[in-house]
Amino acid sequence: MSEADEPAAPPASLLERLRADPVRAPEHVALAAADAFGPPAATWAHRQRNVMGLHPIAMGEMARKRHANLASAEGAAAGIGGIVTIVPDLVALAWLQSRMVFFIAGAYGWDPRDPMRPAELLALTGLYSDPAGARRALDGAAEVSVAEHWVGSKLQRDEALASKLLKMVGKSGAKKVAGKLIPGFAIAFSAVSNRRDTNRLGKRAVDFYGQSVRPELPPR
Repeated sequence: MSEADEPAAPPASLLERLRADPVRAPEHVALAAADAFGPPAATWAHRQRNVMGLHPIAMGEMARKRHANLASAEGAAAGIGGIVTIVPDLVALAWLQSRMVFFIAGAYGWDPRDPMRPAELLALTGLYSDPAGARRALDGAAEVSVAEHWVGSKLQRDEALASKLLKMVGKSGAKKVAGKLIPGFAIAFSAVSNRRDTNRLGKRAVDFYGQSVRPELPPR
């Protein structure tokens, strides 16, 4: 799965946007992910389906497992820094998980470039009850003005940002956060928890996009 072997790091401009508007961090991640991952996910899905001849179920599992492995490796690397790297780690994990969802959607014949894909991503994370509500929030985030941006210190912005991203990537509870803050232990903890959380989201995406797949149906 060449397109998923070396995922690009989150752009520096995204982190700046997240710190400027941390309350809507998940929406900004989803919008940026749609621009970055929609086209390559569509290209990958087309090749796997029409050149390699793979079945959607095999493609979906390939995307889920590969991104879970990548999330584990990312967590181990970020865990070295403890509290210093928690925000960049969460951004990187949210970015990687978002990428996975676009690839899984493509695997099951859904167009990764469709504007509903980022909305479905947010609904799959549990941040919204349905894609329609998420799409309305995305439209609002895209129109946010500088005047509406968060006012506060860097520490306050990072705390607000971390809170939002923890929910997006499936991490909640003091124990999950505390484990990431202990140098040394955080390496193994982050690797295991990142894999688990990414697998959980991946299985939800597989269930959602694969629910109507039939071998005889053409791609949507």
